[in-house]
Amino acid sequence: MKAPRAVVFAYHDVGVRCLKVLLSAKVDVALVVTVQDDPRENRWFASVADTARDYQLPVVMPEDANGERLVQRVARLDPDFIFSFYYRSMLGASILGSARRGALNMHGSLLPKYRGRAPVNWAILQGEAQTGATLHYMVDRADAGDIVDQLAVPILQDDDAREVFGKVTTAAEIVLARSLPGLLDGTAPRRPQPIEPGQYFGRRRPEDGRIDWSQPAIRVHNLVRAVAPPFPGAFTEVDGRPWQIHRTRLEPRVITPSDRARLFGAQGGCYAACRDGGVLRILAAATPDGPVDLEQVSRELEEHPAALA
Repeated sequence: MKAPRAVVFAYHDVGVRCLKVLLSAKVDVALVVTVQDDPRENRWFASVADTARDYQLPVVMPEDANGERLVQRVARLDPDFIFSFYYRSMLGASILGSARRGALNMHGSLLPKYRGRAPVNWAILQGEAQTGATLHYMVDRADAGDIVDQLAVPILQDDDAREVFGKVTTAAEIVLARSLPGLLDGTAPRRPQPIEPGQYFGRRRPEDGRIDWSQPAIRVHNLVRAVAPPFPGAFTEVDGRPWQIHRTRLEPRVITPSDRARLFGAQGGCYAACRDGGVLRILAAATPDGPVDLEQVSRELEEHPAALA
């Protein structure tokens, strides 16, 4: 029996793990399409290009995923399926129409929630207690096609984006592995996806990491963990000097609300008193000169608390 043929558009850890699921199931991956790494980014994740070469698969990194040259190449391959696993561009109708049996995407949220860009970061920022991975058919609207399967994972109160992304990657692998037999034999379920207003989210920019101390302490905590390294990080100014806040913890105590947020020291720890009266312990921070010695700074702050802006 002839193996089903697929063209795979992929990037990041999800791309690597899902590509390996296809190969383990003996799918004929006729072409892998990925993207060039952005030199401005800190690449902390696995390489789809390296994985494809390791398996001796043809791999291309076009500037335009919907360019005529690639469209023609994919059409000539006559794939049964097209898969997109964390690929960085939306695929157009000319590419999707080449798949004889379907074009499917793996998205890093529990659709219909958090359609669009950076779903893991947005879910943390919004204070969600869970997210997950969803396998769905691709249509001409982002993350809006029929759902095949999805799996939830928890977001704990102090999880940062990298930790949650690891859980989502595992969920994506599980969802694809358990859905693939049904896709190949034509029995996989598909249910229409209700499109909920306000659930499409755009790309996040480094400047979106600025801390607004007028927000409640829990919102500041969520921002810090949503953009913690290896993402660009949350930032503020302490007495006029730039700080990046890398890790915080929400304290159980509450103090009198104030119109000024401040950084203070107590018993060797650094604490941010937010305007709502909530208190965050600063567990990791850095300045342009390097990591902050928080124990030393705490001693200085015990006598002279610092303004946060």
